[in-house]
Amino acid sequence: MHGLILRTFQVFVQDTYGQSTWEAITGHAQFEAGDFEAMLNYPTETFDAIIAATEIELGKSSDLFLEDVGTYLVSHPNSEGLRRLLRFGGVDYIEFLHSLDDLPDRARLAVADLVLPDLELRDMGQNTFRLTVGEGLPGFGFVMVGVLRAMADDYGALVLLNAEGVGMGEQEVDITLVESAFAAGRAFDLAAGGGAQGGAA
Repeated sequence: MHGLILRTFQVFVQDTYGQSTWEAITGHAQFEAGDFEAMLNYPTETFDAIIAATEIELGKSSDLFLEDVGTYLVSHPNSEGLRRLLRFGGVDYIEFLHSLDDLPDRARLAVADLVLPDLELRDMGQNTFRLTVGEGLPGFGFVMVGVLRAMADDYGALVLLNAEGVGMGEQEVDITLVESAFAAGRAFDLAAGGGAQGGAA
């Protein structure tokens, strides 16, 4: 597993729960190095051990933990670069959804050896969509639920989300867009550092 993914888990725990919690997780997982190197690869067993230790130390199921990671990836100030990458996918939430098919390729442009599962969006009609998350990365569908929820807030949209499937196999995320302009979205400007431009109202 790519170290960038595991490093993301580490930074999320450190930012959200503190260094002592991360040390407790790595101790329980018997991960002696303590820190993940973003450009290395690690055995899947290391990922499994970290997730299992996280469930115990945080008292939270793995799917909720992974969803929280997805939310963090969009909403935390440390992740502004990823948020901008996702916002370039469209001027509203529906356009953003239709840009998800290209996300794995865009990720590889940034990190050449980072392989994310394939994403396929299907329009089911009446503002409902189904995102199929391909095989290869355990629980990535739950991470996407967090990303989708946080991006809905970013655009000011109201959505209902439901993920099915676990493990290494495919997962499906059902998305219902209840209202595209439910609240004011977060400010976003195409040019970093430029004047703020209001989101959805």
